[in-house]
Amino acid sequence: MFPYEKYLRFSKFPHIWCTGCGCGIILKSILRAIERIKLSKNDIALVSGIGCSSRTPGYVDFNTLHTTHGRAIAFATGLKLAKPALKVLVISGDGDATAIGGNHFIHAARRNLDITVIIYNNHIYGMTGGQASPTTPIGKKGSTAPYGSIEPSFDISGLAIAAGASFVARATCYHVVQLDKYLEKGFMKKGFSLIEVLAPCPTYYSRPNRLGTSVDMLRWYKENSIPVEKARTLSEYEKKDKIIIGILEDRERPEFCEEYKKMAERIRKS
Repeated sequence: MFPYEKYLRFSKFPHIWCTGCGCGIILKSILRAIERIKLSKNDIALVSGIGCSSRTPGYVDFNTLHTTHGRAIAFATGLKLAKPALKVLVISGDGDATAIGGNHFIHAARRNLDITVIIYNNHIYGMTGGQASPTTPIGKKGSTAPYGSIEPSFDISGLAIAAGASFVARATCYHVVQLDKYLEKGFMKKGFSLIEVLAPCPTYYSRPNRLGTSVDMLRWYKENSIPVEKARTLSEYEKKDKIIIGILEDRERPEFCEEYKKMAERIRKS
């Protein structure tokens, strides 16, 4: 049996997540990845903003920061520059990361700061009442879009790639075996890593959109996901409305902290 208990703060339980929420699935995947690559709890800093996903750090026995809405990456940037030896992981939701936190997300990827950002994408603002988020698909309902959203949704992974991230992967809460592997690779990659995870929200997304139970949503992920290798052989028509999963980008770029250190050393010697 996997030793989840050694990583958890049981004094903070029971958790706040709804039955069928994907947050617990992703948390367990994060812990499995950390265990497999033998990261010490004392060498990890887990940073989050506001939202259902952002309650994750409260339940784990790492160095943790639960910060303000949309500012998790900003806090993580300062932490990484001050303590570059730390493995800094950011937990964020689709609304937290790509709406109020959108600029921080883009510029951290552009700088190629050595942090790993894990975005729980449930297509909605869950904790604050089910408002439509930047990833709510066109036509889907939320409390601020009772007749269906008319705004095109963000492609989170595509945005990270375009901004310059070193490593980008996408999975769903159904594909947990693959997710474990993507997290391991992201944690060990030098530079900005982004792992996007599609997660069911049975309360504020599934219910108003009549998508069934969380099991139904997981089944939908299974039936509508395509590995990136296969997707490269398909036409745009064949890929329409499908979820492309896998490692979408893996490249080498100069890392921000190392470049900052070099600059400081040049200034010191001048």
